[in-house]
Amino acid sequence: MNTAEARKQPHLTIARSETHDTLRNCVRRSLNDYFNQLDGEAVSELYPMVLAEMEIPLLEKVLEYTRGNQTKAAELLGLNRGTLRKKLKQYGLL
Repeated sequence: MNTAEARKQPHLTIARSETHDTLRNCVRRSLNDYFNQLDGEAVSELYPMVLAEMEIPLLEKVLEYTRGNQTKAAELLGLNRGTLRKKLKQYGLL
């Protein structure tokens, strides 16, 4: 998705008690909290960890939204069905 397409997409927001926040800001805050809690501990494999933390609930909610229809879920996600199935197996969701 290019920048122009991204601007056309509705912003993902997180409903909080009195405010709405973008998903991006929630991730940013979570990463800040994560780094603040490290206390000098070494970190590796951060990218796959963050990706899994995002992909698992995304896949779960999209499948819930499509009532388990993998073809519709793959289309909604912009993936081919084989890639979706691979990700579902990877995370133990299939």
